[in-house]
Amino acid sequence: MRYCRYPVLLGVLLLLAACVPKVKPPVRAPQALVKIQPHQFPYFSDDMWYASLEAAINQSLDYLGRFKPSRSFRFGADKYTASHLAKSLKAFCELIKDTPSAEEIREAIETSFWVYRSVGSDGLGRVLFTGYYEPILQGSLHPSPDYPYPLYKRPDDLVSVRLGLFHPKYAGERIFGRYVNQTVVPYFSREDIDSNGHLREKGCELLWVSDHIDLFFLHIQGSGRVVLEDGTVLRVNYDCSNGRRYRSIGGLLINEGSISWEEMSMQQIRTHLKDHPEEMERILNHNESYVFFKLVDQGPLGAIEVTLTPGRSVATDLRLFPNGALAFVHTEKPLVGEDGIIGSWETFGRFVLNQDTGGVIRGPGRVDLFWGDGPYAETAAGYMKHDGTLYFLVLKQVEEERVRGTDDGG
Repeated sequence: MRYCRYPVLLGVLLLLAACVPKVKPPVRAPQALVKIQPHQFPYFSDDMWYASLEAAINQSLDYLGRFKPSRSFRFGADKYTASHLAKSLKAFCELIKDTPSAEEIREAIETSFWVYRSVGSDGLGRVLFTGYYEPILQGSLHPSPDYPYPLYKRPDDLVSVRLGLFHPKYAGERIFGRYVNQTVVPYFSREDIDSNGHLREKGCELLWVSDHIDLFFLHIQGSGRVVLEDGTVLRVNYDCSNGRRYRSIGGLLINEGSISWEEMSMQQIRTHLKDHPEEMERILNHNESYVFFKLVDQGPLGAIEVTLTPGRSVATDLRLFPNGALAFVHTEKPLVGEDGIIGSWETFGRFVLNQDTGGVIRGPGRVDLFWGDGPYAETAAGYMKHDGTLYFLVLKQVEEERVRGTDDGG
């Protein structure tokens, strides 16, 4: 997931993607999306090739195919079946095959689709966009002076408790901990694990990597690739977290005056940690949350267990927005020169699929855009913290076919 994702700038301040469950009543989904009329539609231009959109749509179709056709998904006050969402995606896939213009897209949407807009953080549609990416680390299957930092799999003593079994107001919520003396206590913190060695030599090591800072940001992103000494590439993906509270190290550095809000980025955090190695342990341990990984054959995987598509997959609060659904975003992206420096930011629109979430991606006013891998992806994810708008699309249907009810359906 960012599954995480987890997620830089504010997504670094939030540092996306550690997925930290919190014990609180679920947010009521009908408040998250409102149906809008054609005169309120955005300009449906798309800045990418449609081939990548078709690939992302196919991933969501795979996800929807896992459910009974009658499974319901909520769009604000309305609900639609998994069958109808799949029909919507297939219809849109047919629409883009001939590479229509923005005007043709708008006409087709106005004729055949309902459009819902996120109410955002202010009730008026304001959404903060951050980004995340797939990092690449150097690693080994065995510890050595060159590869001293362990990447841990899920420990055997980590237990998960579904709180909805105890009270309906906590439906869908869970906590993680350890079973000690006939009670569940919080699981080990980052300091317990990395500084005090509570998991050392307990068979939890998945592999070892060369750089502590890279490992920390892998926790934030939630997935990545590890290149072994012989050139073999392994994919690692979020499995679960320790359930501890997520605390932003970016926020800590701002509060301490080490980095200003205006200058804050993932890159600035890296630089500060490398320039102040004596502070690294204290700063990293400020974030108590810890992620455990698993090896996967394909990836990176989103929270709905489909492969994410660079530029086309987004992470949202999946308690509020329909899993796997087609969406449209309008925000800003960086224009990067050959020197790797951002020259300016450009407004863009893009159709995306809602396929992931993150522990700090909460509420109707947050979206995390998956940029993929490579230098541009890292730069975009590291600096993106821009306002924008978020819309969801679903094929129109006759009134009697619409699903009604109060139960949440993803």
